[in-house]
Amino acid sequence: MSKRNTNADRFRKQAIATELEEPVTEARNLAIKLGLEPYPVNYWIIDYDEMNELIAYGGFQSRYPHWRWGMQYDRQQKQGQYGGGKAFEIVNNDNPAHAFLQESNTIADQKAVITHVEAHSDFFAKNEWFGLFTSGRADEEQVNAAAMLERHARAIDEYMSDPEIDRAEVEKWIDHCLSLEDNIDQHQVFERRLDVDGPAVTADLDEDLAEKLDELELSDEIKGEVFDEEWLEHLEGEDGGVTFPEVPQKDVLAFVREHGKQYDPEAERAVEMEEWQRDVLDMMRAEAYYFAAQKMTKVMNEGWAAYWESTMMTDEGFAGADEFMNYADHMAKVLASGGLNPYSLGMELWEYVENTTNRQEVLEHLLRVEGISWRNLTDVVDFDDVRDQLEPPTELDSITSETIDDLATADVPDDWLDHEALELAREGEIDVDRYPWKVLTYEGLARRHYSLVKRQNRGFLRRVNQNELERIGRYLFDDARYSSVEEALAEVNYTAGWDRLFDVRESHNDVTFLDEFLTQEFITENNYFTYEHSKATGQFHVASDEADDVKKKLLLQFTNFGKPTIAVYDGNYNNANELLLGHQYNGVMLDLGKARETLKRIFELWGRPVNLLTIVKEVNEHDIEVAKRRNREPEAEEQGKLIRYDGEQVTIEDVRWDTVEHLAADDVDYDTKPEDWLA
Repeated sequence: MSKRNTNADRFRKQAIATELEEPVTEARNLAIKLGLEPYPVNYWIIDYDEMNELIAYGGFQSRYPHWRWGMQYDRQQKQGQYGGGKAFEIVNNDNPAHAFLQESNTIADQKAVITHVEAHSDFFAKNEWFGLFTSGRADEEQVNAAAMLERHARAIDEYMSDPEIDRAEVEKWIDHCLSLEDNIDQHQVFERRLDVDGPAVTADLDEDLAEKLDELELSDEIKGEVFDEEWLEHLEGEDGGVTFPEVPQKDVLAFVREHGKQYDPEAERAVEMEEWQRDVLDMMRAEAYYFAAQKMTKVMNEGWAAYWESTMMTDEGFAGADEFMNYADHMAKVLASGGLNPYSLGMELWEYVENTTNRQEVLEHLLRVEGISWRNLTDVVDFDDVRDQLEPPTELDSITSETIDDLATADVPDDWLDHEALELAREGEIDVDRYPWKVLTYEGLARRHYSLVKRQNRGFLRRVNQNELERIGRYLFDDARYSSVEEALAEVNYTAGWDRLFDVRESHNDVTFLDEFLTQEFITENNYFTYEHSKATGQFHVASDEADDVKKKLLLQFTNFGKPTIAVYDGNYNNANELLLGHQYNGVMLDLGKARETLKRIFELWGRPVNLLTIVKEVNEHDIEVAKRRNREPEAEEQGKLIRYDGEQVTIEDVRWDTVEHLAADDVDYDTKPEDWLA
C-alpha cells in the first residue's frame, strides 16, 4: 500500500471519529442518566479487513501465533461475502473497554453501535461473574485483558522462535491445551499460578519407593536399567494404591498442569513437561477463565445491550428523524437472524422481567384498595382506565424548547427533574429538542418510559392470571390501604422495573436467568416450543410447548457453555497413574467420535493412558422397526461405557451400571450459582 493511500485512510478514519465525538459523549451521558455504570470506553474506527481480523482474534489486536485465527478470519470473511452477515462492531471486556466501529457503517448504525457498546461495558463492569476473573487480586478493578493477551502472544512467539524448541511442537501443544479450554471450573474465583508438586500422597509414594530400593542395596546403574517407572508404579500398587483428588475436580486444565506429564515417543514413557509446556498450559488456562464469563452470559449480555440500545435510540430519540428508518432496519436484522438468537431471546426476557415487576407493583397497590381482593380484582377494576392513569404526564412525554417552561411549572414530583439542567435548558444552554432526557433524572426517565403503557405491552397488565393474583394477595403486607384506585396508583413506584433489571444484571448468568424467568406465560406469548428428531420416522417434529420442556431444552444448551461437563475422578486409576475422567451425564450423550479424539489430546498432556466413563442411550434395530410399525418412538436403554486411549488405540467397553451410577443426575442437571451465592 502506498504512503498516500495510508494517509488517505488515516484522514478518512479521523474524519469519521470527529463526526462521532458528540454521539459518543452524549451516549455516555444518557447511559449514566438511565442508571448504567459502564467502564470507560475507547472507540476506534477500522475497515472491513481489520474488523474481520479483530473478530477472529476474539476482540483483541494481539493474540498468540496459531492456525485457528486464520481459520476464523476466513470463516468471518466468507460469512460477510456470501452469508449476508455484517459485523457492525466488536467490544471487549476490559477496563477501559475498547470498541471498534466499522468505517462503512452509516451514522445511524454508528449511533446504534455506540449505545449498544455502552450497555455492554456496563454489563462487564457490574455482572459478578465477570468479577471472578479479577477477585482477590491487587489490581481487582483493572481487568487489563489486552495487556495479558499481548504478554501471552509475546511469550509464545518467543517459544516458537527459540532454535531449541520445534515451532510445530509448540503449535501442537497449544492444540492439546485448547481441547480442554471449556473444562474449567467457571464458578470459582480464578487463581493463576498453581502448585505443580502434586498432593502430599505423591511425595509419600516416592519416599516409600526410595526406601524399598535402598533396602535392596542396588547400584544406581542397576536401578536405572532394571527398575523403570512402570515397574516401580506397579510395585507400589501391590501395597495398595492412592486415589486423588478427594472429590471430582472440574478444572481439568489445572489438574493436568499440576500432575500431568508429556509422552516421550522415543522412550515410550511419560517424562516431565518442559518449562515452556507448563507455561503454555498456564496461559491457555488463564485465557479460558477470562473468556468464561462472556460464554456464561451471552443471552443476558446481548439482550441487555439490545434493550438499552432500543431504549436510547427509539424511546429517547437518540436516532434522529432522518436516521430512524435506517436504524429500524438495522435493529430488525439483528433481532431476526436465524437459530437461537441471543439478542432476540435476551431482549424479550429483559422486557419480560421489567413488565412482570411493574405489573406486580401495580397489582400490589390495587389489592390494597378498599373492596378489592385477589378474588374480585379482574371483575371490578377497569384495566383500560388503569392504563390511562399510568400514562406519563404530558409535560414528561413531550419535552421540547417550546414546552420547557411548562415542565418547570408542572405538578410533578421534585425528584423527576434535574433542576440544574432544566434551568440551563430554559436559558438555551442545552439543546432540549435533541436531548430532552438531560432535564430529567433516573426517576423521571423511568416515568417517561414506563413499560406497561408502551404500545406492545398494553395487554400485559390485564393478562395476569388468578393464580398470580392469589400469590400476590396472600403474601401482601397490609401496611397501607387506599380509598380509591386513583389514590393507589398515585403511590406506584415507577422505577421498580428498572431497579429489578439492575439487580438481576448483577448476579445472574444465562442458566440462572433462563431458569428463573422462562415461565409458561413467556413461552406462550413468544411462541417457543421444542422439537426432536424421530428415530422411527427420521424426521424432526414439534415435541412440546410446555414451559418445563422448553426450559430443559434451552438450559441444556447453556450448561457448561453448552459442552459436556467432564471432571477428574482419579489421577491414579488402576493404581498405574492413569487418568480417569467422568462425564457428568444429564440426559445428553457425548459425541463418542469427538470424545475419542479429545482423549488422544489429553493423553499428550497426561503422558499415560486416559480413561473416560460415560453413559449412552442405545436403541437396537429391532425396537426401531417395531416402533415404526406402531407409530411411536422406540425406548432407549442407558448403558455405561468406558472409553480408553493408551497412546496407540482407543477402546470402548460396556461397564456395569453401578460403575457409572454416580455420574447420572437425578433430574436434569444445570450449572447454577455456587452454594454460597444462593439465598
